[in-house]
Amino acid sequence: MKYIVLQGDGMADWPVAKLGNKTPLEYARTPNMDRIASLGVLGLTYTIPEGYPPGSDVGTMSLLGYDPRRYHTGRSPIEAASMGVVLGPRDIAFRCNLVTLAVGADGEEIMDDFAAGHIPSADAAELIHAIDAELGGGDLSFYPGVSYRHLMVWHEGKEQLQTTPPHDITGRPIADYLPQGEGAERLCLIMAKAREILATHPINLRRQREGHKPASSIWLWGQGRRPALPTLQERFGLSGSVVAAVDLVRGIGTLAGLEVINVPGATGFLDTNYRGKAEYGLASLRHKDFLFLHVEAPDEAGHMGDAEKKVEALENFDEKVVGTILAGLCDCPAWRILLMPDHATPLALKTHVADPVPFAIVSSEDMRRGEAKPLGYNEASARATGLVVPEAWRIMERFIRGTSVFA
Repeated sequence: MKYIVLQGDGMADWPVAKLGNKTPLEYARTPNMDRIASLGVLGLTYTIPEGYPPGSDVGTMSLLGYDPRRYHTGRSPIEAASMGVVLGPRDIAFRCNLVTLAVGADGEEIMDDFAAGHIPSADAAELIHAIDAELGGGDLSFYPGVSYRHLMVWHEGKEQLQTTPPHDITGRPIADYLPQGEGAERLCLIMAKAREILATHPINLRRQREGHKPASSIWLWGQGRRPALPTLQERFGLSGSVVAAVDLVRGIGTLAGLEVINVPGATGFLDTNYRGKAEYGLASLRHKDFLFLHVEAPDEAGHMGDAEKKVEALENFDEKVVGTILAGLCDCPAWRILLMPDHATPLALKTHVADPVPFAIVSSEDMRRGEAKPLGYNEASARATGLVVPEAWRIMERFIRGTSVFA
């Protein structure tokens, strides 16, 4: 038996006037996801426990079958695991975004772009190395990641802080969202010093000359200590792989005991190598039992508030990932697929919400039976089935056992 989890990050949404009051999932042409929904099990589930922030760290942990209330210690320690950064028992990891700040109409500084124009990884690495050379050492270390996503470790640091994801405050004044709590003054000082370094760095001067947004500041958030997760091998006796471009998802996969598969052209953005991800994932199943494949593009389009780009991302995900996976499993005698997002990212808000999301499970046996229901993979169809799983982390065990447990 082969087990495949396909995660379209932030796929779920709200009805959009521009799309005829349909959600992007309802509007987009997604025959492969619809096929999974119509032949298998379709329902709604809550990936975000009450009181937890609706982020990909919490949602993805739930999706892979880990109760966030038991295992979640923060977003950044998960990314540290992906980057090979070993945290000591008293180290606190922080997500370190490169962002673009600007002066708003009322003269206040605003979060102009949480991704610094989706800065290329090579440019970003130079900037992070420059910051580490000036501010690192002693109790601070900075590590470059992918594009705008990086890591800071505060050794013997403070973790009882209130921090805000920068993608939650696009276009808003930053003053009310700076770190608060014990240790906040130190974080604000680090961010201020980083701004001085970035202001005159040749990379930023070149980007401005070329008409790109500069990485004018760092933004620290998502702090936490090293988590301890039982692996999927320990829980279910399964060996597996993770295919993802972003450190957060690769980190959760690493903590779950999955082998990280690197795919050329996987960017974590709208231009990612969709088909390559599916092909590399299928290749890993020749010697592994379990595949976790993640695509970030729908979530990025949601943060941009761009309905057309989100529909495009969904159609690319359906054709080039889901379609390629289904075609590649034709000769595999026994398999199951779980399809779902980690959370909703409504275009209207440009950020995440804790709404229930659609999940679908189909097996090779379901496909052979061919008893299709008049359902598509979208929020409305999932709601119409009446199946609701209150805690998404419980779905994984049922997925391993088989679709009949939902009957």
